[in-house]
Amino acid sequence: MKPIVEYQDYHVFLNDFYEERKRTSAFSWREFAKIAGFASPSYLKTVCEGKTNLSKVTMGRVAQAMGLAGYEVTYFETMVKFGNAKKDSVKMEYLKEMQDMARNHKVRIIDKDAFEYFSSWKNPVVRELAPIMPGAMPGEIAGACCQEVSALEVRKSLAFLERTGFLKQTSENTYEQTEKDVIGSKEGLPLAIRSMHREMGNLAVDSLDRFTASERNITGITMGVNRETYEKVVAELDECRKRITAIVNACSDITQVYRLNLQLFPLSKEIANNKED
Repeated sequence: MKPIVEYQDYHVFLNDFYEERKRTSAFSWREFAKIAGFASPSYLKTVCEGKTNLSKVTMGRVAQAMGLAGYEVTYFETMVKFGNAKKDSVKMEYLKEMQDMARNHKVRIIDKDAFEYFSSWKNPVVRELAPIMPGAMPGEIAGACCQEVSALEVRKSLAFLERTGFLKQTSENTYEQTEKDVIGSKEGLPLAIRSMHREMGNLAVDSLDRFTASERNITGITMGVNRETYEKVVAELDECRKRITAIVNACSDITQVYRLNLQLFPLSKEIANNKED
């Protein structure tokens, strides 16, 4: 079983603990629950399956039942808080605490580069601009951005992109993109991407006043759907995104950087269908 600091989903950690104990002894969900002081013999099984969550009260009992000690208890409790948190801002705080603990115990932080990449709109934009401005100084790249950014911020972004392999410097102040993707854990990467979506969403609102209709294209549809129709629309958006990506990849004479947001979100709660058959 992996060290606890390599986990970010406590449901998975609990399940791996159970499977390891079961493999080496006659361990059962009933025994696990009994050691942790739960009346229901299947309670921890439902937790592992993601059907219910541990609470601030029960997480300490489970940590003790698993024999965790020292920083392991702290990490486990932080992992529970991270998994249960509803707000992204709170989740980020707990995830940072987990990353700090993992770093202190010599574990590779797989989400660190992803979080830094998505921490600001500047990194993706600089990654696109630098290769089409060979020889340009950071101040010139900053001047090419529609949003306000300093030469120092561009310089820091270039250093990060080169250090992490997102850009490769071929000669002085001349860069080319690598094929590297932004990779992180299934728990951390969506959180990082949501942060970027918020920034890009704000820039989209700002673009309504900054640019003329000939320079931007913002449209929308307000529609009534059911779950089946929603899934069909999502699939169509995915195919549309792939087709646009193919069109863009075929462009060899890039002169400008654009952002495309595909947004589909509810404007009402789900209404029960009371129609008779």
